[in-house]
Amino acid sequence: MKQVDWSYHRNGCKTCGRAAAFLEAHEIGIAAQDDARKIPLVEADALKLAGQVNELYVTRGTKVIHINLKTDRPDDETLLGLLIGPSGKLRAPTLKIGKTMIVGFDQETYEQVIG
Repeated sequence: MKQVDWSYHRNGCKTCGRAAAFLEAHEIGIAAQDDARKIPLVEADALKLAGQVNELYVTRGTKVIHINLKTDRPDDETLLGLLIGPSGKLRAPTLKIGKTMIVGFDQETYEQVIG
């Protein structure tokens, strides 16, 4: 069974629900999961997470931004602009799979990265 190392979601969020449905439909387990309402991750937390991965996929509307953080890491301000939502917290859903992090939900990206 394929598995996601870490999931950050918000209960009641439509996008988080679509991400969860994708994982369930593809029988992908989740090793650890945090609820965004109970454990709010702020800028410092988001930068720490980004420092643990090499690949970053961020969905904004219908656009997916891919960044190779090993070779093309943007400055912290740009990175935070992608990771932090209007609430000032890490955007949900966010998944960490090995050295890859996905922020937001895009079915094509999930299929490509997670399978």
